[in-house]
Amino acid sequence: MNYDLKGKAPVIPLDSLVLVTGISGYIGSHVADQLLQAGYRVRGSVRDETKASWVTDLFVKKYGQGKVETIIVPDMAEPGAFDEACKGISAIAHVASDMSDSPDPNKVIPSVIAGALNVASSAAKQSSIKRFVYTSSSTAMTSPKLNQEYHISNTMWNEEDVAKAWAPPPYNPDRSFHVYGASKTQAEQAMWKFMKEEKPGFGFNAVLPNFNMGTVLSDKQSASTGAAVKQIYDSGSAKSAAERYPPQWVVDVQDTARLHVAALIDPEVESQRILAFAHPFNWNDVLVRLREMYPDRKFERDIEGLGRDLSTLDNSPSAELLRKFGRKGWASLEESIRDNVGV
Repeated sequence: MNYDLKGKAPVIPLDSLVLVTGISGYIGSHVADQLLQAGYRVRGSVRDETKASWVTDLFVKKYGQGKVETIIVPDMAEPGAFDEACKGISAIAHVASDMSDSPDPNKVIPSVIAGALNVASSAAKQSSIKRFVYTSSSTAMTSPKLNQEYHISNTMWNEEDVAKAWAPPPYNPDRSFHVYGASKTQAEQAMWKFMKEEKPGFGFNAVLPNFNMGTVLSDKQSASTGAAVKQIYDSGSAKSAAERYPPQWVVDVQDTARLHVAALIDPEVESQRILAFAHPFNWNDVLVRLREMYPDRKFERDIEGLGRDLSTLDNSPSAELLRKFGRKGWASLEESIRDNVGV
């Protein structure tokens, strides 16, 4: 095992089988990768056979036969959708979510809540399951607030996005960000309520990542936020990224995945909201570093008026978990950019 438990036994023994929902996604694939590096086996849920094929090929090539299996779950909102997936496993990382960018809250939020509760309900039927980790989001606490000084704590809930998401129509495209934030807020709240009321036989943690950047494991996957830096490297322009993503905190996707592993196996980490926030950034920071790292390539000048995320928070508890992996703490922005570009 590559994680220092200070002499304590892990919550789940090495070589246990862990369910990772949404294994074909950007974060899900990295959670699986870090679990495999730590000495666990993975069962990954995907929506269709096409995704199952490349996921299996990727991890069999890297770790050999018998370490990864996939299971098809076409609709996570269907009752009992995860009953089969939860049989014979020791822990769950529920990473899958609705990433459709739909501005209609009725098409996104109920299914995200139902998906989380369906996995939890299926898990509660299995006495073998000892840990459940939910991939929440920074947007379950707050949306980015440009040039405003405020403090983020793990007791916050993003009720602002909930109100904006559920406001009366029309559902214009600019509502999609609020709908996403509301889906993460209300799904995570539903999970904590489930734990309190149902008292299942497993411990629970939530990981709340901000903007993920870094290695993309396969060109066959939709890399979500992980595609932005490579697009800037290829095009020389950050305008598209700046229009889509405001200044906020960034985290390396491998650090996000490591925090999931810690939340799954560390007996000292239970009933926690784990913040995956490394450093605040804007796209001019990325442009500056790209020019320094790749002087032979041409990049546009800095974008005027981008502003800054001036929020503060205590990310030291999460950094300490990363040190248990032998890391220095958070990966730097330069490391994430280099891994994203792949050159």
